[in-house]
Amino acid sequence: MNTLNMASTRKTKRTNHKKGRKTISRILTWAGFLLAAFLIVVFYYGYRKIYGHGIHISQPEMAHVYIPTGATLDDVADILIRQDIISDRKSFIWLAQKSGYSKKIHPGHYLVRNGMSNRNLITMLKTGRQTPVKVMFQNIRTAPQLAGVVARQIEPDSLDLLSLFKNDTFLKNLGFSRETVLSMFIPNTYEFYWNISARDFFLRMNREYKKFWNDKRKQQAESIGLTPLEVSILASIVDEECLIKSEEPAVAGVYMNRLAKGMPLQADPTIRFAIGDYGVKRILKKHLEIDSPYNTYKYSGLPPGPISVPSISAIEAVLNYTRHDYLYFCAKEDLSGEHYFSKSLAQHLEYARQYQRALNKMRVYR
Repeated sequence: MNTLNMASTRKTKRTNHKKGRKTISRILTWAGFLLAAFLIVVFYYGYRKIYGHGIHISQPEMAHVYIPTGATLDDVADILIRQDIISDRKSFIWLAQKSGYSKKIHPGHYLVRNGMSNRNLITMLKTGRQTPVKVMFQNIRTAPQLAGVVARQIEPDSLDLLSLFKNDTFLKNLGFSRETVLSMFIPNTYEFYWNISARDFFLRMNREYKKFWNDKRKQQAESIGLTPLEVSILASIVDEECLIKSEEPAVAGVYMNRLAKGMPLQADPTIRFAIGDYGVKRILKKHLEIDSPYNTYKYSGLPPGPISVPSISAIEAVLNYTRHDYLYFCAKEDLSGEHYFSKSLAQHLEYARQYQRALNKMRVYR
């Protein structure tokens, strides 16, 4: 091979080598670009999945999440999965552990809104930023009934609440007894943290009772010769007697007249309470023979405690009872819930016979 051909061959090899290096460089550049793009996409979707707006609640637009006392991170994740609030359990747990939420789980009631990010959700749970619940109760007759109604609205169960109704020492420290404690609960709507303890619920109700019985109401009670407890006891009887609220002050007036004269109250609701049967329509002679301090046919004065949780309207009716001369009242024979009021026993007995005939006609014998 001559010198010219050899030089040409070497030049061609160098050119090809340079082209090869450029091609490899180009390939590596594109590969790097594609890898970077891939990582960006992965990072972006991973970020959105973990930190982004990943919470989509169906209906309504906010979910009520209840985290019980003693719950673990796994329990919280199960609750959120069960309510379709999160879809990726692993991502939630990873972020929760990374943020330190797993070290301290705050129980309570939380409102989770549509569009809330996982980060915001965990921040709310981690800081215990719960939303209070509204607790309502009214038309309550017994402690077990009250415990059941309240237990459906806060975390403590009915047994926890009911045990305090029977705790004599605890009740005494609040200024009440088993017989009188129902008067401590003023029917209304209250805000509580869902995970409040049974004990703290009672303490709060005691504060609300003291707030309700302000100086004005105490003075009103004193002016009619009753204590706040006695007002509540009488109000519980008025509640049971009156289907029509507008009659409450007049019915309270009848009982106040009887108390003033030393007459037995002869209140049928106290008999139903004594026999433990609120469904009895007719009070019979055998019922009146029961030996109980709640038998207001046998014993004069007020019974030892309220026969139900007195309503605010009945308490106000007693404090502002109607001044009149009536000593008797009887349900009307049309069973409308209204009453006839009488000054004489003879007139009252006539109204009573009309009512009894109406019950007989309807075949109501008990």
